[in-house]
Amino acid sequence: MLLICYKKCGTCRNVEKILQEKNIEYEYRNIDTENPTVDELKKWHEKSELAIQKFFNTSGMVYRAQKLKDKLPNMSLEEKYELLATDGMLVKRPILLYLDQVYVGPQVKTFVESL
Repeated sequence: MLLICYKKCGTCRNVEKILQEKNIEYEYRNIDTENPTVDELKKWHEKSELAIQKFFNTSGMVYRAQKLKDKLPNMSLEEKYELLATDGMLVKRPILLYLDQVYVGPQVKTFVESL
């Protein structure tokens, strides 16, 4: 189990707390210091079966500063992967990789609570 988070994210902290309370072992990865690669993002996107938009942290400062709400509709999927890989703060979090599944954002807390 790999949990990809940002230490200052409340949802991430809540998920970590649940995992710890349930004594579930996991590996932790800081998304702000270890950006996901294009290849990782492609894999996660395909496995998750979510729209690529779900991988963007739309409430984040970087997203708003770059005015991505207006730019993303005109970008190819490959360009979106490339953009996400430039800055971990653009990526929605938390992300949980468990077995062959990928959970993103609010899905993570729901899944972890069900364990």
